[in-house]
Amino acid sequence: MSRTRHIRGSRLATAGIATTTAALLAAALSPAAHADGRPTRATAIENAAAALVRHATSLGLTSAQDTAVRDVVVDKDGTQHVRYDRTYRRLPVLGGDFVVHLAPNGTYRSANRATRSRISLASITPKLSAPKAAGLAVNALRAANLGDGLKRIKARPELVVDALHGAPKLAWRTNAAGQDSLGNPVARTVLTDARTGAQIDAWDSIETATGDGQSLYSGTVPLETTQSGSSYQLKDPTRGNTYTGDAENKTDLCFFGICFVRAPATLFTDADNHWGTGSNSDRASAAVDAQYGTNETWDYYKNVHGRSGIAGDGKGSYNRVHYGNKYNNAFWDDSCFCMTYGDGDGTTFGPLVALDVAGHEMSHGVTSKTAALTYSGESGGLNEATSDILGTMVEWYANNPSDPGDYLIGEEIVRPGFGKPALRFMDKPSKDGNSADYWSSSVGNLDVHYSSGVANHFAYLLAEGSGAKVINGVSYDSPTYNGSTVTGIGRDKVGKIWYRALTVYMTSSTNYKAARTATLNAAKDLYGAGSTEYNAVGAAWSAVNVS
Repeated sequence: MSRTRHIRGSRLATAGIATTTAALLAAALSPAAHADGRPTRATAIENAAAALVRHATSLGLTSAQDTAVRDVVVDKDGTQHVRYDRTYRRLPVLGGDFVVHLAPNGTYRSANRATRSRISLASITPKLSAPKAAGLAVNALRAANLGDGLKRIKARPELVVDALHGAPKLAWRTNAAGQDSLGNPVARTVLTDARTGAQIDAWDSIETATGDGQSLYSGTVPLETTQSGSSYQLKDPTRGNTYTGDAENKTDLCFFGICFVRAPATLFTDADNHWGTGSNSDRASAAVDAQYGTNETWDYYKNVHGRSGIAGDGKGSYNRVHYGNKYNNAFWDDSCFCMTYGDGDGTTFGPLVALDVAGHEMSHGVTSKTAALTYSGESGGLNEATSDILGTMVEWYANNPSDPGDYLIGEEIVRPGFGKPALRFMDKPSKDGNSADYWSSSVGNLDVHYSSGVANHFAYLLAEGSGAKVINGVSYDSPTYNGSTVTGIGRDKVGKIWYRALTVYMTSSTNYKAARTATLNAAKDLYGAGSTEYNAVGAAWSAVNVS
């Protein structure tokens, strides 16, 4: 029998439809089998075409439908799997796809169908116009991106048959795309009932991909990225669209909190989704560290504390690396909701993109959205300590063998010119030459990075206890103000107690005495009044002279 695009009446559309003639011609001109005996792709398509005619009823095919081959897989033993898309009266059918499975000799075995619903519509004329469908999709795109200063938005509606959501119905599938405030692409597909205008479904239409990167400090790490066409973006849609961009060694021009010029954050892209080389000579290597630090910080807050994103709203921040010229700093900026990393001068500091630095700086964002501890006096010390404590918890949480957890702050970024093996030391803060081990009435007069020592010391004692010990190959020897022996309760409990105190009990003006009360309240909430944990909190504060 001859095979044509449609077989009318009781005869049904055959396999491949739009490509059947070409496929059969290819089959006629090429061998029926590979050298190893397996059927060729063209042979598999021809076998499947015959199967569609014989099994049309069980596959739900009618004369109003067409099929087109999407993919073909031929197993080593010759078993064939031909995947089809389906149209109904020339409209794409969402949920109409199916796979036909054939034995090595080409006979039909079975099929997997996305839907078993009967496809039959009284009309394919929509009541909702295409422009209205486009407008609804644009609104959905804006809502999904929290406004975000979107620009250059365009929407393209396409009439389809939706067989995915209950009984098949006529629908508009609209792809809406635009740019965010930084020029990065955003896109969303919106499915709208073509009769009522009700939204049926919606999803992000820039695809997610899983890649990896060679970092400067943390070895080769996994990265969730975004596929856009044939390239990949260092943008993670699974974590609120967090992304990392190149500041291009430029700086901000800001006065009194108002920025007239911001350094860029040019989104990093890659052709093969394998980022960086682990060397400073590749600008993407620092970006890998920054993105990895963002990911681990996001996951720590999400999985340990149930906090979705820095602000708790599911929205991701972004990173700028290569900021300025030999810039010896990293900082969180609420005004851009972003992290910024300098490259260091190479003598005192290397690139400031280490994992605990990322956790530290992003925790400033958490503090600003919760207790908003004033950045001066004792509250300023507690602000800095919060970032040291929770940033350290991020490092322990990551459990990265290239950068194992410790109670040293910034140990990866210091260089010989700094003169010490870390920025700060939680077991005995005074080892940095400036920080306070214990509270005194003059602590509030110190720089906040040094007055933080009291809380850092408290957190270490509460987690690990006093005295000498070796943890993950690092030697610690933590003293106490009152000569007491403190028994630790473990770092996980410390993180939970501090986070609850920060988010429930601390305020902008909390000082050390109030921090003691806040953490005792948190321990009582979590573990009960008079519990081992509650008593340990009191003992650890007393050991740093906070009563």
